[in-house]
Amino acid sequence: MYQILSKTELAQGTVVANEIHAPKIAAKAKPGQFIILRVNETGERIPLTMANTNEERGTITIIYQVVGKTTALLASMSAMDHLADVVGPLGRPTPIEKKGTIICVGGGTGVAVLHPITKGFKEAGNHVIAIIGARNKDLLIMEKEMKAASNELYVCTDDGSYGHHGFVTDVLKEQLEKHGAAVKEAVCIGPVPMMKFCSKVTKDFGIPTMVSLNAIMVDGTGMCGCCRVQVGDETKFACVDGPEFDAHKVDFDGLSARLTAYQKQEKEAMDAYQKKCSCSTEA
Repeated sequence: MYQILSKTELAQGTVVANEIHAPKIAAKAKPGQFIILRVNETGERIPLTMANTNEERGTITIIYQVVGKTTALLASMSAMDHLADVVGPLGRPTPIEKKGTIICVGGGTGVAVLHPITKGFKEAGNHVIAIIGARNKDLLIMEKEMKAASNELYVCTDDGSYGHHGFVTDVLKEQLEKHGAAVKEAVCIGPVPMMKFCSKVTKDFGIPTMVSLNAIMVDGTGMCGCCRVQVGDETKFACVDGPEFDAHKVDFDGLSARLTAYQKQEKEAMDAYQKKCSCSTEA
């Protein structure tokens, strides 16, 4: 179980896609849900949203950026290697129904999370406008897939190396000015600052907006409380109440602070891992 069937490097070796054999999860998973995995028996548990599922093949696809020890370990694995365990599908599925015009905005690896949601809204009969962005052209992922999953696609890069020169919020504002009240909902998924500023734009236009929060998680079943986020006047658990919430109620500053709570320990773990890899190479 949980064999990696394929491994693809999507962007400069820092963004990796793994197709994993997990037939029971593939049969049940819906857009917006996630898994929690461990690379090995002593590894930490990390949440990753599924970019795709294939019930026929019995597989799920995860796309992740190498940012710490666990994702580095995961990226070092080869096709046919096995993961220690994979738990899912977890979280509440995205509520998808026919509404009219929907704007889907994705940044960085958030595009992978956005893909099945965008596809779901289009298949439900909505007119879907997708906006995706990255720091530069080399870090842009899933353009072809997002084009197929939407009716209109706009691409942005921070440095102007491809598509619109600027941020996804620029194009989001343009589309809201163009379509106005015809836009029934926006979905924004990506780095916390991106989601925060997208929600500010949509709030000015009175457009209901949903964001997906990848908070710190341990058990993924609501028992530990590590993934708590402030949504309006309530404390919610991202694992069982989410991962999707009303963007206009999320305390993004509080979420950012919680996500950096273990930055020092994460850096120490990554440094030790890289040193160990370096010593092994030299030997």
